[in-house]
Amino acid sequence: MPLYEHVMIARQDLSNTQAEGLIEHFGAVLSDNGGKLVDSEYWGVKTMAYKINKNRKGHYAFLRTDAPAPAIQEMERLMRLHDDVMRVLTIKMDEHKEGPSVQMQKRDERDDRRSRR
Repeated sequence: MPLYEHVMIARQDLSNTQAEGLIEHFGAVLSDNGGKLVDSEYWGVKTMAYKINKNRKGHYAFLRTDAPAPAIQEMERLMRLHDDVMRVLTIKMDEHKEGPSVQMQKRDERDDRRSRR
């Protein structure tokens, strides 16, 4: 099956648990349509470069999936219809890289710097 990576931005007024619940919800949509959620990361609330729907910040989530194209299309359709999801980006990959994403690696480096002080 094809491999995909998705980045999703949810509204800033959601709680962290609600934002992580969205990841679980869309993972269930994938599994219902014959795909699977390989890995997911919750990146937290980040400031955006420009306003989207009058919001300056958003909850960012990263998903790695292994699913057929119809399952991805259904998940994207439901994401675009969901009121809490502001933006979605899907990229088809040749292979998934092992380990955390670049965004999570940056967070780990910042934590290391703080512990040195």
